[in-house]
Amino acid sequence: MTQTLLGGLSPTRFLRDYWHKRPLLIRNAVPGFSGLLSPAAMHQLATREDVESRLIQGSGSHWQFDHGPFKKSDFKRLPKTEWTLLVQSLNHVLPAADALLARFSFIPHARLDDLMVSYAVPGGSVGPHFDSYDVFLLQGQGHRRWQISEQTDLTIQDDVPLRILRHFKAEDEWLLGPGDMLYLPPHVAHYGVAEDACTTYSIGFRAPTTDELAQGFLMHLQDSVALEGRYADPDLRLQPHPGEISRAMLSQIEGMIARIQWSKRDIAEFAGCYLSEPKPNVFFNPPDAPLGYAAFNKLTRKSGVTLNPKSRLLFIGGRFFINGEAFNSAADETAALQQLADQHQLAAFPASLRERLYDWYEAGWLEIAPT
Repeated sequence: MTQTLLGGLSPTRFLRDYWHKRPLLIRNAVPGFSGLLSPAAMHQLATREDVESRLIQGSGSHWQFDHGPFKKSDFKRLPKTEWTLLVQSLNHVLPAADALLARFSFIPHARLDDLMVSYAVPGGSVGPHFDSYDVFLLQGQGHRRWQISEQTDLTIQDDVPLRILRHFKAEDEWLLGPGDMLYLPPHVAHYGVAEDACTTYSIGFRAPTTDELAQGFLMHLQDSVALEGRYADPDLRLQPHPGEISRAMLSQIEGMIARIQWSKRDIAEFAGCYLSEPKPNVFFNPPDAPLGYAAFNKLTRKSGVTLNPKSRLLFIGGRFFINGEAFNSAADETAALQQLADQHQLAAFPASLRERLYDWYEAGWLEIAPT
């Protein structure tokens, strides 16, 4: 199935020859695929407070960009051409989208971001632009014409509410139909325009900047590092300028700060918490009428459990991280938890895990698998 998704390439060859390196057009990557939801269903999602949505209208140098949630009446006033509706994190609200995302598990879950869907009427586009991350663009219903360029000029237009390239020069062009897919590595400029009413499903990947990682790690250290002592200057000497910060003071501060150190273990702990932390706009809804502990155990022994699509469970050896929280597994729990992290479902698990899984169930992080 993965080789069909990658146009006959094995995941190993795709990662070696294309991932993060060069574009790849895959015809009929998902045979029979025509999308996961109708335009009307997308409109409905875009009215929800808990769903991130955007509406983009225009072309050339004239663009209008609006954030949801929208009202149903907003869509009735739209023109027949040149607009696009985007719905983010479709995998959080649609099981079929979560299942589609699972087909890309040849990429580590720690790198996976979400699945976004765009619906565009004829001429609809978000303009020529580039992304700072890898992306798969899977065509649903209708047809979209893609132009790409590996140009080095990535200058952005001024006074436009989108990151539109000022100078885009197409080098390749393809028309994608249902089931076709285009893979693009970071910084490959691309321009997609709807030929007719169409949907495109974008599988995006996380690529935090060095600054974001550094800022996050400093915050992590702030919560985990405690240094004893206090500034002191028993050998203080009279200064000719009381307003001056002396070299002696700077030297002592430098020595105090130099005591801040970290290890590979600190990096691993930060990475696990940071990469499993849900986005700020993600909220979990506990079950309205949760089962009691005994009923939960009885039912899950028959059907097993699944992670809530919003949950992120990662691990480093026997150290596990779920939704920004860390814990150690017992020896008899490790294999089951690793399977849950890999496959997002678990048919059977040791008795020692029941209490932890029940806590996750009550928090809305985990669900009882359907029978």
